[in-house]
Formats: sequence, C-alpha cells, structure tokens
Amino acid sequence: MTPEISAREADVLALLGEHLSNAEIGARLYISVRTVESHVSSMLRKFGAADRRALAHHAAELARAGTPGPAPVLPAPLTSFIGRARERAALAALLREHRQVTAVGPGGVGKTRLALKVAAETAAAHPDGVWFVDLVSTTDTAMVAAAVAAALGLGEQPGRGLDESVTVALADRDALLVLDNCEQVLDGVAPFLERLLATCPRVRVLATSRARLMVPFERVYQVPSLSAEDDAVALFLDRASAAGLTPDASMRERIIEICRRLDGMALAIELAAARCAGLGLDGLGAGLSDPLRMLAGGSRADDRHRSVRAALDWSHALLEPADRALLRAVSVFVSPFTARAAAAIAGETFVADGLASLAEQSLLVVTAAPGGTEYRALETIRQYGAERLDAAGETEAVHARHLAWCLSAAEDLAPTGDWRVRFDDTADELRAALTRATDRPAAHRLARRLAELTFARGLIGESQQRHEQAAALAADPAEAAGLLRDAAAVAVCRMRGDDMYRLLKEAAALAESAGDTAAAARHWATAATHAHRFSGEFADLPTHAEGLALLDRAAELAGDDPGALAAVALGEAGVRFDAFGSALGPAENSVAETLAAAERAVAAARRTGDPYAESAALDTLTGAQSWNGDAFAVAATIERRVALMTPLPEGPVRTLELMDALVQSIEAALGVGDVAGARGNARRVRAHPLLAEVSYRATGWELVAGVLGGDPAPLPAIGEDFLDSWRRSGRPTGTFLGPGVSAGLTLHRLRGDEDAVREWSDVLARVGTLPTHGHSYLAIFEATELLHTGRFEEALKRLAPDPREVWKYVTWLWLHWYVPLRAEAAVLAGDAAAREYIEDGRGYVRGNPFAEAVLDRAEALLDGDRLPATSFAASPYQAARTLVLAGGAEGERGAALVAELGLVPMAPPPRT
Repeated sequence: MTPEISAREADVLALLGEHLSNAEIGARLYISVRTVESHVSSMLRKFGAADRRALAHHAAELARAGTPGPAPVLPAPLTSFIGRARERAALAALLREHRQVTAVGPGGVGKTRLALKVAAETAAAHPDGVWFVDLVSTTDTAMVAAAVAAALGLGEQPGRGLDESVTVALADRDALLVLDNCEQVLDGVAPFLERLLATCPRVRVLATSRARLMVPFERVYQVPSLSAEDDAVALFLDRASAAGLTPDASMRERIIEICRRLDGMALAIELAAARCAGLGLDGLGAGLSDPLRMLAGGSRADDRHRSVRAALDWSHALLEPADRALLRAVSVFVSPFTARAAAAIAGETFVADGLASLAEQSLLVVTAAPGGTEYRALETIRQYGAERLDAAGETEAVHARHLAWCLSAAEDLAPTGDWRVRFDDTADELRAALTRATDRPAAHRLARRLAELTFARGLIGESQQRHEQAAALAADPAEAAGLLRDAAAVAVCRMRGDDMYRLLKEAAALAESAGDTAAAARHWATAATHAHRFSGEFADLPTHAEGLALLDRAAELAGDDPGALAAVALGEAGVRFDAFGSALGPAENSVAETLAAAERAVAAARRTGDPYAESAALDTLTGAQSWNGDAFAVAATIERRVALMTPLPEGPVRTLELMDALVQSIEAALGVGDVAGARGNARRVRAHPLLAEVSYRATGWELVAGVLGGDPAPLPAIGEDFLDSWRRSGRPTGTFLGPGVSAGLTLHRLRGDEDAVREWSDVLARVGTLPTHGHSYLAIFEATELLHTGRFEEALKRLAPDPREVWKYVTWLWLHWYVPLRAEAAVLAGDAAAREYIEDGRGYVRGNPFAEAVLDRAEALLDGDRLPATSFAASPYQAARTLVLAGGAEGERGAALVAELGLVPMAPPPRT
C-alpha cells in the first residue's frame, strides 16, 4: 500500500533525489535542519527504507517516471531473515547496556543481516534515529567520516573536518549508528569512534567486523554460526525453495548433514541452496565431501573460514571458464556496477549472460537502480574473486582496465543535471582505483579530476587533499604549483588560513626552483596578501613583518610580467597600506594613501585581463572606500566583483572570490539602506552549498537586516534557525558573529521575552565582541532599544562620539545607521547640538532613502512640524514609530501597531 506523505515531505523527498545534504535542503526550502531531519526520519519509517540512499533512489525514480505522488521506495527485501532469536535478544541486551558493541565473526557468518535486524527491532529506543553506514566500498581510512556524514545527510562545514561535523551533529542526540564491514578500514574507524563516543554521550554504535575495533567502551559479541538442526535448515529450505526445489520431510536429515558440513555458515548455506534445484541433495553432498575433508583440522574459527572457502571453491569449480574469468574481473569493483562497466573491465563486449549465471549461483546480488540493473558481490565473495585474480596473474591488467574505466567515468561527470547522484554512485570506485594505481600519469589525471569533482560536490576537505595529491604526482613543476595554488583557495573556502599560507609558499618555492620567477612572484605576493585579507581564518597568524618580507621577495622576482606586477601591487595595497583592516595591519593608515594604493592595484589587475586578479584587487578597493566613508562606492565595487565572478566556470578560486563578494554584498546593501537587497543577498548566500552547512552566517545577517529595517514579524523564526545552525556547528565563537547575535538580542529585548534575552545574552558573551564594536553595531542596537523605551539621554550618550572620531568602526555598513539614529537621539534628548547633527548627517547619508527619512523625521520633531507618515512603507516598525512620535490620535494608532508587531510599548516623545 502506498504511504501518504505531506506536501513538505514531497519537497524534501525531491531534493533528496538530488543528493542534497540536510542543510542544503533546509537552505533551499527555508526551513531548519531539524525540520528536514524530522521529515527524512518520517519518510524512512513510512516507506520502510533502509537509509537515505534508498529514499534518494526512490525520488530519482519518481522524477524519471514523472510520478506526481509517492510510491513504494524499494521492492521487498530480496531474501527473508531466518531465525536467530537467541542471538537477536543477546545482541539487543548488549546494546542496552553498552555504548559500543562490535558483532565479530568471519566473512559469511551473517553479521550484517543480524545487525540490521537488531537495529530495526531496537529503533524505538533511539528517538533521534537509527543510521546505517555500509563501509564495504570505503577503501581509504581517511574517508570513514565522509561515509558516516553521507548517511546522516551532513555536508562539510567550512572551518572543520567531516569527523568533527559528525560529532557536533550527534553531540546531543540519542541515536544508534550501525557501522557495517569495519574490518577493511579499522585504522580509520577506531580513531573516529573514539572521538564520537567521547563527545556524543547518548550515541550508541553497533559495528560489524571480522576483527574487534580495539576502542574504549567496546563490547565484543562473537556471532555464532547457525544451529544445524534449526536456523540453518530453515535458511537452506527457504533459499532452496526460491531456487525451485520443493522440499519434503524426508530431506530434513540430509539437509542437516549438509548444514553441519558447512558449519552453519549462512553464506555457505545460501550458496549451496542456490545449487540444490539443479544438483539435488545427492549432488550437493558429493560435491562438498572432498573439499571439506581436504580442509579438515585447525581451530573452530578456522573451520568456519574454511567452510565458506570450501563452498566458494565448489561453486567456482562448477562455473564455466568464461564465468570464472568474469567473476575474477568484477572483483575489482568495490561498489555496485552495471553490465556495461563489467564488460569494460572484463575486456568483453557482451557479459550479460555471464552476470546472470553468476547471479543464479548467488555469487552476485542483482538490484534495480535508477540507472538500470546493478550487480554487487558480497564482500567475502569479492575478496575470494580478488584472490583468484591474483592467482591467475591477471591483477595488473584488470586493475589497469579498471583505472581506465574510472578515468573515463570521471571525465563524463560534468556538474550538470543529476551529476551529484552519479558522482555519489561512482565516487568510491574512483577512490579505490586511485589508491591502488601504479600508473603515475593516469593517477595524476584521476587525482586532478577527483579534486575538481569533490569541490563541486561540496567535499572541500577531500578536494584539498586531492589537489595536493595531484600536485605530488604532477611531472611538470609549473602544473604542480598551479594545483597547490588551487589547493590554497580550497583551504580558504574551508576557513583554514594556515593551510592556505603553507600551500601558497610551497607553490612559490616550487615555481622558483623550476625557474618560473613570474609565477613565484605571484605566489609569494598572494601568500602575503591573503594572510592579511583572510587573517580571521588563521590559528597561528604570521607577523606583519613576515608578510612584508614575502612581498619584497615577490617584487625582486616580478620583472616586467603583468600578472606578477599586479600581484605585487595588490600586496602593496593589502599588506603595506592595510586596505583590509586586518588583525596584522599597522594601527594607523592614511585613507588617501590606502585609496590610491588600491586604485593602482585595480588598474594593474585590469591590464592582465585576469578576472580573478581584478576581483581580489577590487576587494582592496572596497576596504579603502569603506574607510573613506563612501558606502555607495563600496556597494558598486562589490557588485562589480559579483558580476565578474558569476559567469565564470565553477572552481576553487572563483568560489572563493564569489562567496567573499556575496557576503560583502549583504553588508554593502545594508550600508546604503537597501534592506530588501540585503535580505535577498543573504538568502543567496544561505543557499550556496559551500555555506549551507553553516547557515548561521547568512541568517545572522537576515536578523541584522530585519532589526535595522524594522520588520520584526519573521525574525523569531529566523532567530531559531540561526541558533539551530549555530548549535549544530558546535557553538563556534568569533567576533564576526557579533552583529547577528546582537540583532537577535535586541529583537527579544523589544519583545520583552526575558528567557530569550538571557539565552541570546549568553550567546553574545560566548561569540565575543571587540572594544571597537561598541562604536558600531553594539551602539546602534543598544541605542535602538533605549529610544524605544524612552531613555533618550542614555541613547544619546551611547551615540555621543562623532563619526569622524571613530571612523574605522562606524564607517562601512554602520555609518548610515549610526548618523541618523544619533540625530534622532539628540532631538528627543533635547540636546543643543541636535540641528548640527541633522545637518552633518545629511552629508553622510545623501542618496540613502531610509536614512534620509529618519533625518527628516528628526528635523520635523525638532521644528514641531507634522511628521512624514508615508516615509516608511517598507518598515512596519518605523511606520509605527513615526505615528507614536506624532502623538495624539496618531500616537494611539501607532501604539496599537507596535502591539500587533509583538513588541513592548514604545515610549512617546517628551513633552515640550
């Protein structure tokens, strides 16, 4: 029966089909990550799907078929679960008592099926979900966290690795994590689980492995073989019936004997049962007798291994030579594969019959996937095939064909359409091929392509790793230096300034050693510039003097190369004249000198015709213009950057420049009073995959825009999204969060919500502020509350400093809010300088309709004129405030509007 899902669940399901993370879905639908998780959990239950990938495949099928409504996600399980009542009870009891249980046993004993069954039966005890992670296709120990993150629907957060993203997401969750097939990546699983269990006190882990994990908290459960008289016979009969055998009571004793010979090993029994219809019980007994006698002896554990090998040897011996060769060839695949892929690896043109034959003998599992029929070998069988491949002396040739197939598949993965789905289905195969590649040029090409693909997919940590790997494999030093430069750009996107600095210096040294002095100059200068430009992303910040030394070295090497000269000019503006206002810069810098240096950098960059160089130079100009108090010029410069970067192809440098410009565009719009534009830019930033996992960076600015623009209605929900994302990101600190948190605090003060005020006050104390912030957003938000509640003299005192005295802290986006608010405070406080503040203010904010309207209102109050009632059509709060300040009947109407906005009463103007 088709389950019913809501319209919102249908939206989430459709985006799951695009392989978006929970945060990306939340950003696309403007809902919280917690809401997305709730919908995903609900649909997993409704459809009986094993994991997110099953839901994603279902969504892709619906999209392909044009189906308007839900349908069953997957067909019924290919085989039923048989028996093991005692084992299920014992394993469930261990999970209740211990936080980490490892189901240990040889390949083929049935660890995975048992773990899945127990996880399903105990799901109700874990309100935050049960998550299954199959590590069978994970061959790189560094990718364990990536596999877990994918299962949880997590993307990578700039500033932290995927392992930390997982632990942060699960920190307060009561959840069960099932890690299957851990044995091949034990060195990655063990440290990951140590961190997870230490930081997530309510998470439990059920792992399956051929060897114990050797981590704290681990409790090992040895999975026994099936009872020959009970469960083993039931399993044999079930699988034999499926193969066409009609069992009767007279067969029981003979089946018991076969199951005993196979030591109750589930996989061996299934392989034997698959042959039963064709060979009969007599044929099975005869075929198994000799191999088992040959392999007799040794410990019980060894017997279990040997019983599986005996069954595999026997099944293999019954295959046609061509099918044996095909089984050996397809053992290189770590992920499900198609007939077309198998043909490429096997060196044949048609392999469908062979694959069907292997599937009939239970040596391959067949599944229906969105892209067509897929085949998969169980890990035990895959390893057996790999041994046979090596014994046949075919390993090198088959691996070479597999590497060539992976290269072709990687080249075909253009970031368009459903490419994310196809990448996720292929990624582990590409990684495995790269891990065992012996052909250095081919490995270089694949590493470089993986670097590009993983960046586009949002796996920026892996992208940096692959860029560095490709650089190490490159034969050409110039190409290697370019790859290190791209790795440095990825590092900035990850908020890893130390990595960026190291990589740029490595690129410079490599280029210099190769005799490419122009490239070396560019990289030395860029390292110095970026240390100032992105100084907030460093754990260990280099000194200003070191930056100057790098810049001097770049100038020595630049010669007359336009690109090198442009990089040096950029460094002069950014490092020597501190156009970025960085933590490294000199305490004082001349506005005129900084502006002139930035303009020289822009001119030099334009002469190169390089849009990336021009964008970086325009960033220095933005800083200089902001110090000059020219908000409109700042906004125009940033729009120029956005326009330059938008049409360029996706890549690390483009993403770095575009995202930097987009974040600044939010502030630039606010700086000129364009509240609607700031909100739109914030939503664009929030939806970008690079920042979707840290959406608080965008929602914080939405709070600022809402409070400044006077539209409080949607802000409580936006504030909850901010806090939700902030908490899920591990409650990061950093003064860059101050404006958003201060806006949220002001909102709840105006709402009179004391509980929320305490919470937001604690958050503000945690993220931190700088003393200089007291002259910018802190002054503006605090003065807004003081004016609302009638403490006019306190508000004026808070805004007393002349803008020219604190120019570095109230220019940029805050100047156009500071100046008119200061003038209105002076009028309401009855200060003698009120008219001077108004007149001076008009010079600052000319062209900003919002700020001019506040000054008009202040002047009307000062002169006793009628207040302009229609100046704030887009600002419900300011429209209500205008009416309150008008007094009389209009004041009463304004007070009612303030109440409708959910705010505490606004103080009327003082009597004159």
